[in-house]
Amino acid sequence: QVQLVESGGGLVQAGGSLRLSCAASGSIGSINAMGWYRQAPGKQRNLVATITDGGSTNYADSVKGRFTISRDNAKNTMYLQMNSLKPEDTAVYYCYAEVRRISGYDYAYWGQGTQVTVSS
Repeated sequence: QVQLVESGGGLVQAGGSLRLSCAASGSIGSINAMGWYRQAPGKQRNLVATITDGGSTNYADSVKGRFTISRDNAKNTMYLQMNSLKPEDTAVYYCYAEVRRISGYDYAYWGQGTQVTVSS
């Protein structure tokens, strides 16, 4: 089994910063793409940013220039540095990973989510 555990969410004022972490553990052979998604109340879950195992990144237009995704492959951990936060960034943030397990099979996993609240 594989687990993804997010941390770093919380309450911050507009203009502030937060750093989210996502640690993967379990029977991991390798991790391919990883990403962050978010879901605001009453809305669908949307892509925030993704990063490949080679470090290529992709961002939603709404966070470009403010958020930075990164990963430490040795630690099986991914990060999301969020700067210049806006009230519209308020959501539950979910970590996602495409994992090749030791068995050789590929699976997609989600974390349990971490709440980010930005006050105006």
